[in-house]
Amino acid sequence: QVQLVESGGGLVQPGGSLRLSCAASGIIFSFYAMGWYRQAPGKQRDLVATITRGAVTNYADSVKGRFTISRDNAKNTVYLEMKSLKPEDTAVYYCNALDTRTGYRGYWGQGTQVTVSS
Repeated sequence: QVQLVESGGGLVQPGGSLRLSCAASGIIFSFYAMGWYRQAPGKQRDLVATITRGAVTNYADSVKGRFTISRDNAKNTVYLEMKSLKPEDTAVYYCNALDTRTGYRGYWGQGTQVTVSS
């Protein structure tokens, strides 16, 4: 059974930092590209950042220079380091796993809430 479990969300003031984690189980983690997405109330789910099997990263323009995605294959975990947070970063953040062997990308975590507010 595949599970992606996000953690690390919370309430933070503008300019603050948070580190999200996504622990994967039930998959051969090294075969998967991983991504973080976010969904604000009333809006669609948008890509935040992705990381390939070879640790090549890609970011949405809105988070470039502020967010860093990384992975630890030994711990089956992907991280999202978020700095200089803005109120518009407020959303539920979801972890996604893409099987690079098949193209299947239907594995999602339950989400973790990030709220940026003073």
